[in-house]
Amino acid sequence: MKVKITLFVCFLLFCMGSSAFAITFPIPSLQLNVETAKTPEEVAVVLEIIALLTILALAPAILILMTPFTRLVVVFHFLRQAMGTQTSPPNQVIVGLALFMTFFIIKPVAQEIYNDSLNPYLERQITYDIAFEQAQKPIRKFLLLNTRESDLALFVKGADMKKPETRSDVSLLVLIPAYVISELKTAFIIGFVLYIPFLVIDMVVASVLLAMGMMMLPPIMISLPFKLMLFVLVDGWHLISSSLLKSFGV
Repeated sequence: MKVKITLFVCFLLFCMGSSAFAITFPIPSLQLNVETAKTPEEVAVVLEIIALLTILALAPAILILMTPFTRLVVVFHFLRQAMGTQTSPPNQVIVGLALFMTFFIIKPVAQEIYNDSLNPYLERQITYDIAFEQAQKPIRKFLLLNTRESDLALFVKGADMKKPETRSDVSLLVLIPAYVISELKTAFIIGFVLYIPFLVIDMVVASVLLAMGMMMLPPIMISLPFKLMLFVLVDGWHLISSSLLKSFGV
């Protein structure tokens, strides 16, 4: 009998709590309306919002292909493979380090875009077309500084366009893919250089084990501590990070 009374009291409290919750926190209703624009400015604002949403949708591609992120993450991946540590550091650490170093390197370009393009546009000092043209200048300057002429000529020829006479004549549609393959080539060259000292250690350890007749022992088990010791002694992370920053002129 006591159990039934307890259950009944709990049920009443639950009902009272539910009703109180419903009264205190009403559920809002959302309405989407499509109305006729009264002025051309209202249409322009809608088009700007659509353009902004499109840019946000392309933000991952912009971050990967138009910033130093590609070179950094590829070099760090080659470094991990050369050391033979498999999954250490993990992918999250490598991507995070490459991402924040990208922000550090690209900060002057972003600051120039904000000062010359975004901020004047938000304050209604310049129009959208002028802001877009102003934003392209620092981006084009950064990409051209890190793009090989042979890669740029490849896409200019493929686009069947005239040879650009000045830097401002280079289209971003041609410059971006040229920049990407230049970054990949540079990253692969740095990765090759990183492989050489670790490869020498692997060859020395394998030769010693073969001379001792220990053919069944995997050389990677012996060479890995020596690789880590060498990397720590030369302060590898500082050396590689500083070299990558200097390669971008930082």
